[in-house]
Order: sequence, then structure tokens, then C-alpha cells
Amino acid sequence: MKLCTFPIHFKIMNKLVIAFLLFCTPIVFAQKDSLNLGDRYADDQIYLAVTYNQMNQQPSTITRSGFSYGLSSGFLKDIILNKKGTFSFALGLGYGFDFYNHKLKVEELNNITLFSNDNTLTSNTYFSHNLEIPFEIRWRTSTANKYKFWRIYTGVKFLYNFSNSFENIASNQVKTTYSEVSAYNKLQYGLTLSAGYATFNFHVFYGVSPIYKDAKINNEVIDSKALKFGLIFYFL
Repeated sequence: MKLCTFPIHFKIMNKLVIAFLLFCTPIVFAQKDSLNLGDRYADDQIYLAVTYNQMNQQPSTITRSGFSYGLSSGFLKDIILNKKGTFSFALGLGYGFDFYNHKLKVEELNNITLFSNDNTLTSNTYFSHNLEIPFEIRWRTSTANKYKFWRIYTGVKFLYNFSNSFENIASNQVKTTYSEVSAYNKLQYGLTLSAGYATFNFHVFYGVSPIYKDAKINNEVIDSKALKFGLIFYFL
């Protein structure tokens, strides 16, 4: 066990997001400098998503989670499928941070993850840092020199977890933190949908794989999955 606080996670998240933006910005802004109407082009983009998170398919003894959120950022390489550039697919690489305020108590003892429902806790949260690999099929109304357009992007996003931390605070204000729990599913994936106009777009991530592996509570299988919805911003 080791103690961990929210500011530490927030600082790590900020540094990684800033690093992505600094690395990707010169690449993206250079791509359309000399294009004319009718030229073949691709919409390579930086993305930044802000989401409201919830747990889907929680065990029957667990009530709805409290306020939770997610942030992610990265770069998408666009490969066009037709001459007009209205259809394409994109492959990306990014970083994601998730914070969950949930009711499922998670403990790690002797490399065994234990799950329970403890209503006496004053706080029960977890943080996760993930490597993101999004794959999108894209439709848009853009042209080589038209930067504001309608879009519908759908696809699959793979997540590789490189850090997770579960923290609970008892009624006597004793804080306990468990990091890198053994039952956490390191490799997850889900379906994505982004739609909107110009920079502001609605975004949904529907988790297909469970957050935990081989997990049970009171002989009930824990099949919790992530559900995220919010806004995603694309920067040309």
C-alpha cells in the first residue's frame, strides 16, 4: 500500500497532455499550407476530449457512481478513401486520464483483489492513466481549404492501462490507497462516436471489455464497463 493524492495525478496528466500538444502541433499546422481547392488532402488532427464518466453494468448491490470525468488528448493520422476527401479512416495515438467516484470498494491483499460494498466510506475513488489507440472511419463535408465542416466519425478505441490507483477514506478519515491492482484489466477497448460541426463535437465512448477480470462480489460476476460522453475538439 502507498498513499496517493489527486494533485499528483493531475500534475502527471497535465505534463503528458502538454507533451502531446507540443509534439503534434507543428505537424498538423504544416499539412495545408499550400493546398488549393480540389487538391488531394488529409485531415491529420490533434484531438482533445472532455467527458462525463459512468460505470455501466455494475453489480446489483452497487449504487450509481458519483461525479466522474475523463480527459484525453492525442494525434490522429488521416488516410483518405476517395478523391474528394469526404471519406477516410484514421489511426491515432494518445493519452487518457480517468477519475471515477464510485461505490465499489477495491482492495489488494497479497496480490489478490477483494471487492465489497462499504457504505461507511466517506470517499471511494480511483484514477487511471491509459495509452490510447483510436481507429476511426470518417465522413465529413470538408474540402482542401474548408476548415469548418460537418463530421461523423465512428470506430474503436483501444486502451492500455499503465497506471491505476484506488483510494478510499473511512469514516474516521483514515485514507488507504492500492496501486496496480491485479484484477484490473490492463487492455480494454470500446466503441466511439463523434459528431458535430467545426471544432465542437459530441463524443461517446461505450466500453465493450470489462474493467476487471475474473472479479466477483457475493458470487456475482463484476462486469463493470466504462461509459463516457462529452465533447471532443479537433484542431487542424
